[in-house]
Amino acid sequence: MALVALSVVEQRLDAVRAVLAGGRVTEVAAFAGVSRQSVHGWVRRYLSEGLAGLADRSHRPVSSPSRTSGSVEAWVAELRRGHPRWGAKRIRMQLLREAPPGVGVPSERTVNRILTRQGFVVPRRRRRSRDSYVRWSRPGPMQLWQIDIVGGVMLTDPVSGAVREAKVVTGVDDHFRFCVIASVVERATGRAVCLALAGALRRFGVPQETLTDNGKQFTDRFGQGGEVLFDKICRHNAITHRLTQPASPTTTGKIERFHLTLRRELLDDHEPYPSLAAAQSAVDGFVAQYNTDRPHQALDADSPVTPAQRFAPVAPEQRDLLELWLPPTPVAPVPAVPAVAADADQQQPAPATEPPVAGSTGPQPWAGGPVELDRVVPPSGNMLFAGRQFWLGPARSGVVVRFWASTDVIHLMAGGARLKSVRSHLSVNDLAALVASGATPASPPPIPVDGGSDAYECDRAVNTAGTVSLGGHMLLAAEILAGRQVGVRLEAATIMFFDLGTRELLRTRPNPLSADQITRLRGLRPAGPPPRPGQEPIHVQRRASATGVIVVAGQRVALGRTHQHQTLRIAVSDTTLAIELDDGETRVVRRTTDHPVTSIKAGRPRTATSIS
Repeated sequence: MALVALSVVEQRLDAVRAVLAGGRVTEVAAFAGVSRQSVHGWVRRYLSEGLAGLADRSHRPVSSPSRTSGSVEAWVAELRRGHPRWGAKRIRMQLLREAPPGVGVPSERTVNRILTRQGFVVPRRRRRSRDSYVRWSRPGPMQLWQIDIVGGVMLTDPVSGAVREAKVVTGVDDHFRFCVIASVVERATGRAVCLALAGALRRFGVPQETLTDNGKQFTDRFGQGGEVLFDKICRHNAITHRLTQPASPTTTGKIERFHLTLRRELLDDHEPYPSLAAAQSAVDGFVAQYNTDRPHQALDADSPVTPAQRFAPVAPEQRDLLELWLPPTPVAPVPAVPAVAADADQQQPAPATEPPVAGSTGPQPWAGGPVELDRVVPPSGNMLFAGRQFWLGPARSGVVVRFWASTDVIHLMAGGARLKSVRSHLSVNDLAALVASGATPASPPPIPVDGGSDAYECDRAVNTAGTVSLGGHMLLAAEILAGRQVGVRLEAATIMFFDLGTRELLRTRPNPLSADQITRLRGLRPAGPPPRPGQEPIHVQRRASATGVIVVAGQRVALGRTHQHQTLRIAVSDTTLAIELDDGETRVVRRTTDHPVTSIKAGRPRTATSIS
């Protein structure tokens, strides 16, 4: 027996006939798989309309008082045709701004349904849910700037007609989406990016933080680990520079969304610009419209608000509290003008110096002399400066080191303390190149130069035997200086060992080196002021023997058997020995020898290694 598929109307007709034949409505409804109300409705419609009453009917309401009028729907369609890039949110913002009184503005979903019905939008599934993104924003303006670089600005060469691409350095305020930077550049170099940043700092003030990706214009994070000019400007102006994780464009989502708007509304449909100035003028016009006329949906979803209505730069009185630091500009030397010109008509006016920029109180222009600049120690501890390597060790990784450089000496300092000084390999042209890369005129040197003498200095480490190697000679410094970094001052007849931090004179020895050997020493530099002997006595420890005797600087002192095997502290000066006893008393003994102190701790050997 063949199975016959019944239509919906036939199934409903069987149910109605079963009820009219005396069947119970509950049983019929259960057999048909519907509710009792549906069976009663079928019976009622069949008795009043016949078989046609069992067909499906529309559920559309008879009237829709809140339905969007045809004029508003046509208005939405016209806005979309005039601005193909606008979405439902942007169209609704425009309706709120232009709607006459008494005309209801549809919701965002209604506008989206209108665009779908009119064929302007093709519904598609979102690849990722909006709820899966973590949104964040700073609570106020000038707290964080997001800065990036975008391409798409096409320029035409007026001679050859070739088309090339320029870049735009962009920046927006994180809270109010106000565009603070939009500078068109031929090439997005580090200098071009820093010039754009400097202009924004002068105009709006200094933000608390900046957020960028890991481009080489912003950081050397994945290079040698040094400090680029962008980092230096941020550090000098107390701006915290934050970096995104690699391949994480959503972290700088606000500036990326600005790029999308810039491309859609200006760059994508525009012909190539004839010059860089024309492209900058077009971008400036777009930025003015973006900041002052275009409502931003993220600021207020219910009423049109522009970024300029909410954004506020740093107040002038607050800018005066902290001076703006910007890198100096090198000044080329001006040739001297003859005192008497051959022809008065051919005299040229003296070149006028460019006035300082208002609001910028950075270092003065460099006019020759020493310079200084900061570098960050890389993880390897090996720094490259002006073509020369300086080893500081991995322990100082991440430390900011200041280089004080002249044509005679290079000093390395960290935290105000001098680390090392070496003879300079730089010329005047090298110093000018350093100024162009961000160096500033130098402050006074950490070690004043003694210009009245022919002495030189260098730094050396004393070995475990208390000796120092200089020019092929092993010179005795002192056993108590073993393992210590000391300064060595070389004069015509003497060599002085001194402390690098206090310039206290430690030892003096005769100088066996010739003048030629001195000039070939590693790390040689012009000498500073002569070291001075220390005013404080030397404190040493001695352990008394079984008979209560101690030996200090070759002098035997008997203290008595009551002090046997005790470790005592002695202050050794030029004329006395002050011995601190365990009972709290201090016994002062006059010195009878002029032997130097060769050991500090008790139990150390008291004889120095013989030097041939």
